[in-house]
Amino acid sequence: MNSPEQGPALDLLNIKDTATLIGVPESTLRYWRLHGKGPRSARIGGRIAYRKEEVIAWVDEQFDQAGAK
Repeated sequence: MNSPEQGPALDLLNIKDTATLIGVPESTLRYWRLHGKGPRSARIGGRIAYRKEEVIAWVDEQFDQAGAK
């Protein structure tokens, strides 16, 4: 369990879990990442990681933008 000094546990997703969460193929996430689109990601320990909260926020933004059109 995390102590208060460590902060909250990070809820990180790999590319497969992120693709499943938002319903797109892994290749689409890779394409978006290559072109600076899609949810924010980072390379951690040689792997691509996404913060679950940021992925959900990104999906919400897509709906907000679609509603503005």
